[in-house]
Amino acid sequence: MKHYREEYERWLLSDAIDEDTKKALKALSEEAIEDAFYCDLAFGTGGLRGVLGVGSNRMNRYTVGKASQGLADFLHEEGREGGVVIAYDSRHCSEEFARDTACVFAANGIRAYLFESLRPTPVLSFAVRYLKAAAGVVITASHNPPEYNGYKVYFSDGCQIVPPYDKRIIAHVNAVSYEDVKRVSFEEGKGSGLISLIGEDVDAAYLAAVKSLVLSPEALRQEAKSLKIVYTPLNGTGNVFVRRTLQELGFANVYVVPEQELPDGAFPTLKTPNPEDPAAFTLALRLAKEKDADLVLATDPDADRLGVYAKDRAGDYRAFTGNMSGILIADYLLRRKSELGLLPENRKDGALVTTIVSTDMAKALAKDYGITELETLTGFKYIGESIRRFEEAKAANGGKTDGTKGAYEYLFGFEESYGCLTGTYARDKDAVSAACALAEAACFYKAKNMTLPEAMDELYGRLGYFEEGQKSLAFAGADGKERMKARMQALRENAPEWLGSVRVLAVRDYLTGVRKELSAGEEQPLTLPKSNVLYFELEGGGWCCIRPSGTEPKMKLYFGAKGNSRAAAEQNTQEILRGAAALLQA
Repeated sequence: MKHYREEYERWLLSDAIDEDTKKALKALSEEAIEDAFYCDLAFGTGGLRGVLGVGSNRMNRYTVGKASQGLADFLHEEGREGGVVIAYDSRHCSEEFARDTACVFAANGIRAYLFESLRPTPVLSFAVRYLKAAAGVVITASHNPPEYNGYKVYFSDGCQIVPPYDKRIIAHVNAVSYEDVKRVSFEEGKGSGLISLIGEDVDAAYLAAVKSLVLSPEALRQEAKSLKIVYTPLNGTGNVFVRRTLQELGFANVYVVPEQELPDGAFPTLKTPNPEDPAAFTLALRLAKEKDADLVLATDPDADRLGVYAKDRAGDYRAFTGNMSGILIADYLLRRKSELGLLPENRKDGALVTTIVSTDMAKALAKDYGITELETLTGFKYIGESIRRFEEAKAANGGKTDGTKGAYEYLFGFEESYGCLTGTYARDKDAVSAACALAEAACFYKAKNMTLPEAMDELYGRLGYFEEGQKSLAFAGADGKERMKARMQALRENAPEWLGSVRVLAVRDYLTGVRKELSAGEEQPLTLPKSNVLYFELEGGGWCCIRPSGTEPKMKLYFGAKGNSRAAAEQNTQEILRGAAALLQA
């Protein structure tokens, strides 16, 4: 590992670094220099994400260019043709990074399809397959604070990169130096035809795909005009797409939070533009009370996550977690498909796909409908990958669905972090279609004189009371990653028998691929890909999952439990959290 001063000096001496950047580097304090250069901003399995600024540990045109050159080298080596689709969100420097990315691909003889203006991430996922491209890139830091930006890579199937391609791309990116990066000017790229601007034709095809998923047209005709919706795009990319789709579905009373309507990378009314954060709903709930809205929706800056509040019978607004909204949409879709005869003849051939850290209520729901529940590792890319696997297995089975051969029919997929996908038109979570599905469900239940909170309560009564939570523990500083690594290794070598007052029954170690029952010492192999994740199965049906973040110096805790009431389930999860947090901080 190079000393931060060596890398700093290398930037100052490099002909690849422009004079304005060098001037900014010379103005840094010693502390700032160390933070900006103590490591390279890691290109991980999801791409890049970091704080904007100068230096090797920052998001800037040089780290973005290095990533683009590495991806270009990978595509050349693999002989993959079709070009790369590029989208960007409303964050600071997003458009600049997107244009520069296009210039790098053009310089490498790879056609770049660049959206003419900012677009939601799910539109990028759709466009990769629609344009038959070899890959896609979206410039976004999702729901991170304003000082962040990021670079996410998608493969030809419209899904974020997964093994084995992620490691191959990472190897190429790591092999690139800043001096290796090729660029042409934007005008030269357009003139050569290697940079093409795209827009309305792709948008129209995407929106048509979303609208084709409607299952209750009669309920929309009956209730959409009167249902009141408050929506906030949180100064991101969702504004045009969510409003347009809702309008075309017949929703006439959609009120947008004015302070958060237009794209703004500063997110001036927000500490962080995250629909998982109740503070992000402050202005939306104020407007909802003023308009007496039935539904309150928020999308994050790249519009792949949806946050929800819904008015109950008493006029209060109830918050829905990502697990709650995911289960509610899943139940609505499965109910309607069952009523319309759209589920597979053998229901076990239909799959509800979720992740190991999402609610166990998915298992109960799948059992209720007689379908199959499948779990993936954390990250929606694994749900997207499942769709591809289903399609490949179906093709190998003569076009026939058969779950015993892996040829499932994808019915719905969701994860706890406020993301879901209602169809197979895209391969990443989509807050645009989720907003439409939830609004459609609201109309369906309104026609039955039910509110969404009442529909959720009916689900709890039918399936049981489930409660989940998540917490991140920061490991700041230059040695943060090493301390995280050491903590995971200690837990791996000496599995705890208790989390607080809750007994640990079994440990799943996804890095070694082994599940071990603590009392009997019996071991069974795990079928999911290897990943640095520990999952504790707890007495009473509870669980806890621990993994290091792939983009931030944080350890992530996920936990859940079931109870005979909502209060009991919540109490059980809090006990699990206390035990897990104490374990990590020991």
